[in-house]
Amino acid sequence: MRDATGLARFLRPHLDGISPYMAVETVEALALRYALDPGEVSKLDANENPYGPSPKVYEALSDLRHVNHYPDPLATDLREAVATYAGARVGQVLVGSGADELIELLVRLFVEPGDSTIDMPPTFSMYRAFTLQNGGRVTEVVRDDSWAVDVPAVLDAITPRTKLIWVCSPNNPTGNLTPQEAVIPLLETGVPVVVDEAYHEFGGQTCLPLLSRYPNLVILRTFSKLAGIAGLRVGYMLCGEELVREALKLKQPYNVTTAGQAAALASLQDLDWLGRNVSAILEERERMRLLLEAQGTLLPYPSDSNFLLCEARTHDAKTVHLELARRGVFVRYFSKPRIHNCLRVSVGRPADTDRLIAALAALHPAGEVVTA
Repeated sequence: MRDATGLARFLRPHLDGISPYMAVETVEALALRYALDPGEVSKLDANENPYGPSPKVYEALSDLRHVNHYPDPLATDLREAVATYAGARVGQVLVGSGADELIELLVRLFVEPGDSTIDMPPTFSMYRAFTLQNGGRVTEVVRDDSWAVDVPAVLDAITPRTKLIWVCSPNNPTGNLTPQEAVIPLLETGVPVVVDEAYHEFGGQTCLPLLSRYPNLVILRTFSKLAGIAGLRVGYMLCGEELVREALKLKQPYNVTTAGQAAALASLQDLDWLGRNVSAILEERERMRLLLEAQGTLLPYPSDSNFLLCEARTHDAKTVHLELARRGVFVRYFSKPRIHNCLRVSVGRPADTDRLIAALAALHPAGEVVTA
């Protein structure tokens, strides 16, 4: 209960039921907690790019000038480069401080208190979080047994107060794609449909060809996974030019830093580097999948992304998560329905995979009680 006489009485009432997002920790924080050498840590819990940015990014950052001035509020050069890369018009591109900012921006554009968005769990938790933070309601339409979108159920769930439909493809944390054939019926309703393609380059499929036919389609992407600059927070949105103009009414004026813009632009000037790293990650994903299946503790689901969702088979997932952490291998555990006995493992370098497999082989016998 809130203190009726304190500062809390001025807060928005709907915030009472909201918990803060529990983000992953840094390598240094994890190493300190488990008394590990940071150099011996395999951080496979955040779907980050293990190869980091192009050398051109470091060159661009070292050559930054005029950081005493505010950055370009429209990220003009970067928008032009994104449009060329994605095959869109400049007017269809909006750059944000990571895809997270753009998700929240869309909620602020469309959702009034009491309106709803359709979420398809298990999926990326920020769709739900930003909806609730802005006073909206979340309508959940769970995915089927193969993690596919239940299109008829989504269509049945739409009401006059439905303002957004979230489709993550490839889906986080399950890794599967949603084909265009499943997205089109949702678009036909006229409700804004947001297709989050944060992992697009690993799955090789996009809904961009639908943009010319459906003004209610919004596509989100990020430089965090592809370009290895998660720490600089740069993402972008592809949508109709009218929606971009409306979004500019709410966008923070200097949302993407000078450093972020320079790094993203330099990344797009080194597509060969990006392509080689994507190939390396896909190759390592397949190697990790085969090794996990052979080892037997974790059974991986098929994936079109840079991670594998794995079901714990010989131990419960929470135990495996803890035991891996003690051995310097950090993966993501979700205490959520349907995936509470699963771990999401990001694809790292070959040495990270080897450390993961060795740590799994060293686990305590099944059934042994392990305490923190």
